[in-house]
Amino acid sequence: MKSNPLATVVATWFGCGFAPKAPGTVGALGALPFAWLWLYTVQGPPWWMLIPVALMTAPSIWAANRVATERGSSDPQIVVVDEVLGTWIAIAGATVLNWKSIALAFLLFRLFDIWKPQPVRWLEGLHGGTGIVADDLMAGVYAAVVLFLAGWFNLY
Repeated sequence: MKSNPLATVVATWFGCGFAPKAPGTVGALGALPFAWLWLYTVQGPPWWMLIPVALMTAPSIWAANRVATERGSSDPQIVVVDEVLGTWIAIAGATVLNWKSIALAFLLFRLFDIWKPQPVRWLEGLHGGTGIVADDLMAGVYAAVVLFLAGWFNLY
């Protein structure tokens, strides 16, 4: 299969996935500048972060599937757009947006992404780009719930 430059740009989140070490963490960090820009521009509450998640989920599944097929791997390390979406979902759980809530969203997402409690691990087993992306969406939901509860108790 011929390489698709657009799929590569999306799947690697503008090259974050080519980081030589911890590409998933670099991808999750790469989600933060867009999140800040989006939330600053729309001047909405943190849950509005779900709008770009909704808009980017289908293109992300397509790109992840395309790059996985091109690479002959079920989940190539260079595909990090799933970490981007998961981080955005985690941010959406904030009750207030500040550096602490953003840092906590990032850390919680990475925790759930690495730990993979059910059904995260089960979703990872879905076929192609769907499995690549779905597990991180669920990890993001777990992180968002914990972040929301932490905010409810004024812990950030």
